[in-house]
Amino acid sequence: MRAQWTVLSSIGLATMLAACGSSPSPTPPPPKPAAAPVKPAAPAAAAQPAPPVPEVKADVPKYDPRGRRDPFEALEVREGTGGLTVVSTRLTGIVRSNRAALALVEAPDGIGYILKPGDTLGDGRLLEIGSDSVVFVVTAKAGAPSNRVVLKLATN
Repeated sequence: MRAQWTVLSSIGLATMLAACGSSPSPTPPPPKPAAAPVKPAAPAAAAQPAPPVPEVKADVPKYDPRGRRDPFEALEVREGTGGLTVVSTRLTGIVRSNRAALALVEAPDGIGYILKPGDTLGDGRLLEIGSDSVVFVVTAKAGAPSNRVVLKLATN
C-alpha cells in the first residue's frame, strides 16, 4: 500500500513539473493606431440661458387617522401579566435550595406565580429574594424613574 502511494505521488509530481516547463512567451499584440485629433466644438454665438422649468404642484397625500390606530404606537402596551401590579400582589412563600431561591407570589384573583430574580410580574421586575421579603423594581412609564417595592412574607 505504501509502495503504491509513493509511485502515485512520484507520477503526480513529475506531471506537475512537466506542466511548469518553459514555453515560448506569447508575442504582445500590435499597438493600436493613434486616434485622429478631436476638433474643438464651435463656440455658440451667444450663451443662451436655459429655459425656465415649469413648477409642478404635486398632490401631497394626507393621512386621516379617524377610526384607525396610530401606526407609531407599540402594539403591545403592557409587558408581563396584563393589568397586574406588584403592589396588588402578596408574598405567600419563599423556597430556598442550595442553588437558588424562589418567591411564591399570589395575585388578587388567586393565581399564584413562582418567580426567581430577574423575572417580571406585571409592572415590575424581581430584584432580590431575602429571608422573609422580596424586592421589586417598578417603573411606571418608560423613561420614568423606577421605584423599589418590598413585599414582606405574611405572618399569620
